Amino acid sequence: MVATAHDDCLPDIVDLLLDAVFLVDTDGRIVYVSAACERMLGYTPQEMIGRELFAFLAPEDRARTVAEASEVIAGRARIGFDNRYVHKDGHRVHLMWSARWSERDRLRIGVARDVTELKHAEAIQRATYAISEAAHAAEDLDVLLRGIHRIIASLVPVAGLALATCDNRTGKLSFSYQRDRHGHPLALYEPVACEFCAQVICGGRPPYLGDLAQAALSGDAAASAGDGGWLAMPLIAHNDTIGVLVLKVDSGVRYSDKDKELLHFVADQVAIAIDRAQLQADLRRAARFDELTGLPNRRLFNERIKSVLARCARSQSGLAVLYIDLDDFKQVNDSLGHASGDLLLQEVARRLQRCVRGTDTVARLGGDEFVVLLEDVHTPEDARAVADKIREAVSHPIDLDTCVLRTQASIGIAVYPEHGQEVERILQHADAAMYADKRNRSSQAM
Repeated sequence: MVATAHDDCLPDIVDLLLDAVFLVDTDGRIVYVSAACERMLGYTPQEMIGRELFAFLAPEDRARTVAEASEVIAGRARIGFDNRYVHKDGHRVHLMWSARWSERDRLRIGVARDVTELKHAEAIQRATYAISEAAHAAEDLDVLLRGIHRIIASLVPVAGLALATCDNRTGKLSFSYQRDRHGHPLALYEPVACEFCAQVICGGRPPYLGDLAQAALSGDAAASAGDGGWLAMPLIAHNDTIGVLVLKVDSGVRYSDKDKELLHFVADQVAIAIDRAQLQADLRRAARFDELTGLPNRRLFNERIKSVLARCARSQSGLAVLYIDLDDFKQVNDSLGHASGDLLLQEVARRLQRCVRGTDTVARLGGDEFVVLLEDVHTPEDARAVADKIREAVSHPIDLDTCVLRTQASIGIAVYPEHGQEVERILQHADAAMYADKRNRSSQAM
């Protein structure tokens, strides 16, 4: 019966077709394939006949292809089904199928067309839209990178993805994202990986490294050969390299030139998206944090105290606000210059943070004015104890490179609910208490 199907139904002219014709038996084995298969998949007909068609199928498409084959065997002709096969050299080939079942011959008859070029063009367009949407929808960089990981995984098979970005101030590389295909942390030996990425940026390394690099980057000297490799692509935005995109590749997977072209295009889009996300994050940070000290600014402090006050009202707990002003700070600026004044403020900010808990907030309101928000304060004495600790810390000598300064802090304390139940009232009390403390200290000095 097989010979009849071959001899009568498929004359030699079939081998001249650009599309490949397959005959597959009930066991899924190829009984005939036309010569076009070699151009598509790299295998000669002799290498494919007798083997299961699914042996050439990309693993990620197996489940839905099995379901499609069942539809065909059930007598439902299918037109336009597409899936991916593995070329002899390892890269993926997109095929589009028309298939029907021959009950007389007990064979699936399929005609496959290579649509890799079409899929490549569609993938570029789809990736552009997807990355753009991810960049606009992402709340932060980590969310954006998870979205980018999903987009890349939909385009090519990847075992894992990592992203090394450059610090805007120091230029140092660090990995802001590293996950495997399941979302688990990727085994990456960062000292070697950062050096590898730095060399990729400088052009000192090829973009693809195989087995030895696999062992080095994962920090496993005993990693076996054939365990895959890494593909690294510099991320360039506005002619500046902002990082490196690193893909972990499974053993046996080889990206075609078209795949690499697609990935480099995606890397360009990723660079633009990350650069935009970092700029937006910088703008958001500038709107909420003090540029000089890195502390929350007045706006963020007001948001936090309102939130804490609402919690305290619900839980019947207390809070305290310490309003802090440095004595004679203007004289430092006038006599030593604003650069020395800035160093003084930065050191005071560090000392204030060391005096409070991680749940508390230290903010700079402007100039030499700082404020501390203490949560879960049980008694006014607790707040005074923190104020005494701050006075002690600030009074220690401060080395400003050109000289050593001693400074003092005037501190006003307001406690909720004793000194007010609204934000404005609490802050007014703390401010007034600070000036009273300053006057008292000034009179004692006389």
